[in-house]
Amino acid sequence: MDDIYQHNQQRWEALAQARVAYSRPFLDLNAESARQVVDSYGIMGDVAGKDVLCLASGGGQQSVAFGLLGANVSVLDFAETQLARDREALVHYGLSARLEQGDMRDLSRFADHSFDVVWHAFSISFIPDARPVFDEVARVLRPGGLYHLAWHNPFTHGLDERDFHDGGYLLKLPYADGEVVLSSHIWDVETAEGTKQPVEGPREFRHTLSTVLNGLIGRGFMLRGLWEDMGGDPSTPQTPGETPTPPAPGTWEHYLSVAPLALVLWAQLSDSGQPAGNR
Repeated sequence: MDDIYQHNQQRWEALAQARVAYSRPFLDLNAESARQVVDSYGIMGDVAGKDVLCLASGGGQQSVAFGLLGANVSVLDFAETQLARDREALVHYGLSARLEQGDMRDLSRFADHSFDVVWHAFSISFIPDARPVFDEVARVLRPGGLYHLAWHNPFTHGLDERDFHDGGYLLKLPYADGEVVLSSHIWDVETAEGTKQPVEGPREFRHTLSTVLNGLIGRGFMLRGLWEDMGGDPSTPQTPGETPTPPAPGTWEHYLSVAPLALVLWAQLSDSGQPAGNR
């Protein structure tokens, strides 16, 4: 457990206790909406009876989605409150799962070739080096297994709506792997009453597209698809049939409409579990 783990664990405990969006259990899912939560791009296929690891993915969202699809679910997250949200959601649906508290870089509690799917939430940006995670994911996946990964768009990591100037968002940080020094580490968490609660966020790290893709290829993964995630609909109509209203420049909704928040990929481990050149 290093300093980054301890710091970011504390920050995520605070965010989860404030009920950030990633820590609000999904309590109204059915089989159709559950699949949309974990397989919106139609890659995964049937997971009934399969072993799934929700990696750094507490919060009572993906765990129950997979449970409703009939999977055998394990969850690893470093924040106890995130795991508490899973317990809450699992009880709600009458489901069960293995819940483990730990570091995404150390999956030693899981045996080799334990899982058919590893579903990694939007969380790898909170560790400095993605490669140890890829090593562990390749080890615990069965040959032919699937890996879902979402991570902060490296091209715009470090920008937000506060960086709007003269009609655009100004890129200003060097494009490289490493810690991203943000202009503000404060997350505005929306409360149930609709107000904003300021909570200090975790330290964040950029992982470039080449680092992620080449890291996976070098560990025997084949890319199944890559998408940009806009982070939600930036201009929802107010009434049915109404033309969406463009968001105002300098707002979070406008920023998301021009700068995708995340990149999402599905990759498949080769049948041999080795890079193609090593077969």
